[in-house]
Amino acid sequence: MGKLSKEELEKIKSLAEGYKADMTAFLRAIVANPGESSDEAAHVATIKAEMEKVGFDEVKVDPQGNVMGFMGSGKTLIAFDGHIDTVGIGNRDNWNFDPYEGFEDDEEIGGRGVSDQLGGTVSAVYAAKIMKDLGLLNDKYRVMVVGTVQEEDCDGLCWEYIYHEDKIRPEFVVSSEPTDGGLYRGQRGRMEIRIDVKGVSCHGSAPDRGDNAIYKMADILRDVRALNNNGDAESTEIRGLVKMLNPKYNDQWKEARFLGRGTVTASQIFFTSPSRCAVADSCAVSLDRRMTVGETWESCLEEIRQLPAVKKYGDDVVVSMYNYDRPSFTGVVYPIECYFPTWVLPEDHKVCTSAVAAYKDLFGDKRIGSKKTVAEREVRPLLDKWTFSTNGVSIMGRNGIPVIGFGPGAEAQAHAPNEITWKKDLVTCAAFYAALPAYYCD
Repeated sequence: MGKLSKEELEKIKSLAEGYKADMTAFLRAIVANPGESSDEAAHVATIKAEMEKVGFDEVKVDPQGNVMGFMGSGKTLIAFDGHIDTVGIGNRDNWNFDPYEGFEDDEEIGGRGVSDQLGGTVSAVYAAKIMKDLGLLNDKYRVMVVGTVQEEDCDGLCWEYIYHEDKIRPEFVVSSEPTDGGLYRGQRGRMEIRIDVKGVSCHGSAPDRGDNAIYKMADILRDVRALNNNGDAESTEIRGLVKMLNPKYNDQWKEARFLGRGTVTASQIFFTSPSRCAVADSCAVSLDRRMTVGETWESCLEEIRQLPAVKKYGDDVVVSMYNYDRPSFTGVVYPIECYFPTWVLPEDHKVCTSAVAAYKDLFGDKRIGSKKTVAEREVRPLLDKWTFSTNGVSIMGRNGIPVIGFGPGAEAQAHAPNEITWKKDLVTCAAFYAALPAYYCD
């Protein structure tokens, strides 16, 4: 099929605009029910019913609970991913409106999950309808729209299941996480690290008789902070994570600079002690580790193990990685390490060049948005990256399937009270999704 004509692109945009009210109603229907990780059943039912209503060729829910709709019969499978779980609402007093009843006006839709990231699934469902309406589906490609579960708890777990258990491997995947009008081609990875330190308790009146695990951990945390904050000079005892932006230490430094440097911070602390009048006999911390290109789970664990304070306390310290094994809402348990790899799609990859070409033919060279967002967006680069993590950690990070990101809403709205998205974004994304396969399947 190749590149679409101007007339075809205008028809796509016109239909997307025509479905704005339907998309708004669909989004608000999903949001009306809470849907935190492992509690997405109502979201799945709402999405499945809408897929059937608009005429998907096949709609199913896999054993883990992921809802999938297929359109077309071509040999090349192109997937549109959107996670359909949300975080909780936090302190209700911080909301100016009911997070599930939500609201809408001429430009905005409010409610928990409208940006992160139920709106993306809504746009993808109607994009598939637009493709069918206009006869764009052919023997070259088939589209799959999938609403995935448990992403907020464990990003990518759903796609590990889809890839390994459902045996589905698309040619590439469009992530509909919010991109604030931009095309996103990567993200830093992350992992969840635990440090456990042993001590020996004794009466607090004579602390020298014991071995205080909290004091040991204090030494280790100073080194962890130094790992995050220090520079990369060779004379530095603990060379900082910024070193991965330096060609001397990382042959992938160019993409590392694009994604940003890795970071590490202590996020939780735990201890045991016989009483408040005793020396602590154990202490543990959780570390949130963000990784750039060139870093792996092995290198990150080894970095912690080589910290001077960790080596000083020898066998009294154990550095490990967390695991995730919470059941899905269907009861499926699919254990996995809490390791979410960095991924980045090269600028010259066919998926990336096809996405840029489709976007520019539809909308021009700059990001677009509503009246309230366009000025802030258009000064930012069209091709960019996420700050947070996405299902791309599994799709491309673990399994090598190319991912490009384009989704309604804004990353800054994620997990925040008074979460909103924009109706114009729903329309823009539906049009882009409908056009992209024809640009790729040339």
